Amino acid sequence: MSLVELVARADARGLAASGLACLDRCLPLLDGGDDVLRPLWAALAADTADTADTADTADTSGPDWAEELARVRAEVAGLGGPGGTDGDDEAVLLVRGMLSGAPDDRSVPALRAWADACSAAALRVHRLLDPAADPAGPAPLVAGELRRQTAVLELLAAHGPAGVRPALEASTEGRRVLRAVVSRRARGHDARL
Repeated sequence: MSLVELVARADARGLAASGLACLDRCLPLLDGGDDVLRPLWAALAADTADTADTADTADTSGPDWAEELARVRAEVAGLGGPGGTDGDDEAVLLVRGMLSGAPDDRSVPALRAWADACSAAALRVHRLLDPAADPAGPAPLVAGELRRQTAVLELLAAHGPAGVRPALEASTEGRRVLRAVVSRRARGHDARL
């Protein structure tokens, strides 16, 4: 099944995990720690509301999600890119946009719009950072990101709440890959100075 079809069929938990995973994998661009988004993952895993899985308009925003989202936004607001500056770097702006676009309420329509936006932004970030960009096909970083996005949605569709932890693990792998790319890029920039 394609990524577009998976997003179209996902429930609220799957959509929230999809958007959160995209953001989580791109966080190294803000020089954020590995645990910055952990409270949002925990809130998502703890959500047991049956309406989150069935109703298109169900608001499952317990105080945990909205409160943790506000705390994460405040913490990330003080972060810059590697080296402490982010300037007009398009990739950094895309990551900031993912976080600012996260809905406080976890209704399916709001989450679907956010998951779509995060998917596109994460793919763009990976395309911008991929030194092996190939106009004839997906670059390796982009292909890997596409695989991880698909895996997250498939895990949540197949396992419901039990899929949150494996989705986080897939996201962690992607974050490590992007952190290595950002680190190499920063070392190359420092060498030119």
